Amino acid sequence: MIAHVVNPGSSSVKLACATLLPSDNPALPGQLRVSLTRAEVPLPGPPGEEDLAALVRAVLEATEGWPAPDALVARGGWLGQVRAGTYRVTPELASFAASAGRDAAGLGGALALAVAGVRGVPAFVVDPQSVNELLPEARVTGVAGVTREARFHALNARVVARRAAHEVGKRLQDARVVVAHLGATTSVTAFDGGRAVDTTGTGPDGGPLGALQAGPLPTGALLDLARERTGAEVRRLLAAESGFLALTGTADLRELEAREATDPEVQAATAAFVHGACKAVGEQCGALPARPDAIALTGGIARWDSLVDRIERRLAWIAPVIVIPGELELEALAEGAGRVLLGLEPPREWTPPAVPAAGSG
Repeated sequence: MIAHVVNPGSSSVKLACATLLPSDNPALPGQLRVSLTRAEVPLPGPPGEEDLAALVRAVLEATEGWPAPDALVARGGWLGQVRAGTYRVTPELASFAASAGRDAAGLGGALALAVAGVRGVPAFVVDPQSVNELLPEARVTGVAGVTREARFHALNARVVARRAAHEVGKRLQDARVVVAHLGATTSVTAFDGGRAVDTTGTGPDGGPLGALQAGPLPTGALLDLARERTGAEVRRLLAAESGFLALTGTADLRELEAREATDPEVQAATAAFVHGACKAVGEQCGALPARPDAIALTGGIARWDSLVDRIERRLAWIAPVIVIPGELELEALAEGAGRVLLGLEPPREWTPPAVPAAGSG
């Protein structure tokens, strides 16, 4: 099977031609064999709905020489609270995601649907950004009316959880895995039987400190920040102006790794990072009904060997620590389409979220 993969971002559209073959391990049918040919369409700036026709032309041109696809698959945008899985793109889904306007990923469904129409094949999105399968008790806080949301690196975390489960000889639906996505932003998520039952969140909502992310702050300090700055300024500070950048003056991981041996600022920051990451993993282990089968480290910081070694030494008593560095978004999209095309799971059908009646609370 062949799937063309489309992942729109703020500065480019990442593309892949994925060749998808069944697993050669009958015990792990979800362990697909995937090979990718990659391409990229640069963009002058973050795309909007008005750019869709030009994006379709650019994608068709960039993929013209590729083998004919059996499906188009794209990153899903904001679709309301949905279950994880591979969703068939309909005009209604594409329109809803694009009009949500949260970021470039919202155009993924519309772009895939348009290109798929030219190619005469179905279009899918996989693990949309609004996936929310938290346990009911994980949503509740001690403040009435305030609930926790499942905002984390859903697409990459799930494919990494699946690969970590396979590493220990289990199917994802039979495994318990904690995935720590460690990069510019971070999140740590507990998967039980394939369901993300709890998460630290990411950006201003939680997760340990990252290259740009602050990590958890004392409530009093947050209140002080809120008095001094606007809400938008505080959110930007917590998600994009903190972490290694604030503590060392740079978020460049290669530079930080080179400075680590001799720079006290970097040493102090890495000690705080390792401590916070291990605490967050331990917290999410506690969200599972039993000891995890694996702990997986992913994201850009998972390429930093000395930090990974320190984390592994502190967590290996809990479960095997499996390192899957970087982000596997294109692979995750391809595999999601492959599981449907190869008959391992049915596509999900999206329905619009309910709209509260006028005048309701």
